[in-house]
Amino acid sequence: MDPLSQVLSLLKPQSYISSGFHAGGEWSVQFGDQSQLIKCYAVVSGSCWLQIDGVPEPLTLEEGDSFVLPSGQPFRLASNLDLPPVPASEIFPPARRGGEVFINGGGDLFMVGSRFGVSGGHAGMLLAMLPPVVHLRKASDQATLRWSVERMMQELREGEPGGYLIAQHLAHMMLVQALRAHLAEGPGVGVGWFFALADKQLAKAIAALHSDPARRWTLQELGEIAGMSRSTFALRFRETAGETPMEYLSRWRMLLACDRLETSGDPVSVIAPTIGYESESAFSTAFKRVMGCSPRQYGRMRRPAAAQGDGRAATQPLAS
Repeated sequence: MDPLSQVLSLLKPQSYISSGFHAGGEWSVQFGDQSQLIKCYAVVSGSCWLQIDGVPEPLTLEEGDSFVLPSGQPFRLASNLDLPPVPASEIFPPARRGGEVFINGGGDLFMVGSRFGVSGGHAGMLLAMLPPVVHLRKASDQATLRWSVERMMQELREGEPGGYLIAQHLAHMMLVQALRAHLAEGPGVGVGWFFALADKQLAKAIAALHSDPARRWTLQELGEIAGMSRSTFALRFRETAGETPMEYLSRWRMLLACDRLETSGDPVSVIAPTIGYESESAFSTAFKRVMGCSPRQYGRMRRPAAAQGDGRAATQPLAS
């Protein structure tokens, strides 16, 4: 499995809302903290502004554009950013799959997409690996997503048997297609794992780490895979990813361990060697350094929560 697929799989996205949003006239809506959520939408018709906390400049969304918000930051959608925003909770009803929301009767803007809930005590760490916003405007990217968007609209409106499952798979496709298209644009300006993954040479080294996390990797080996000298690779990885290759490997191992502790019920003595630790004590020390608690404490805390996660997600309001 490739690194992006692995990260998204560990997030365990559940598309518990797929909906349409219509707006008309003058309007401005403020969405609060989106913690543990990924939003993926496409503008079918019309245009509006998107302003995200922590992103310096607002984005103009035009017909055909798609955007993904993986960071969970509060954001605002508006026809005019000078208008005082209305809290989304005053406009959006409680969560309802396949619903359509209207502002001022609609007519000027129609947007469709999904909201994903993610699970796991390590979700914040994984979401931090993704960019704060992905904005797709290229005609080729729009064409890639068009079929998914149009099919989702059809499923939302017709309510045919099995429609929810189809819409869920289409939403996952939209998410992966959007992130894939963003990667294809190249590293861009910024620091983080996603920027490193967009660098074709560094991506080869990241893929190698993911393919065999238990191996005793050296900078020399990783540099050769990336087609660079040891020192050049180490410097470029740190400047692009914001951490050293070995720091990244250690963190990725802990994320894999978190998933095993949540889902498998395997003891620490079984998990440790599968991710590169010869002793249980060495693994426990590394885990506590990265995750802030021991593996056993994490397993006790997360297994009951994971079992209840889907039920909580389905009851959250649309604008939460």
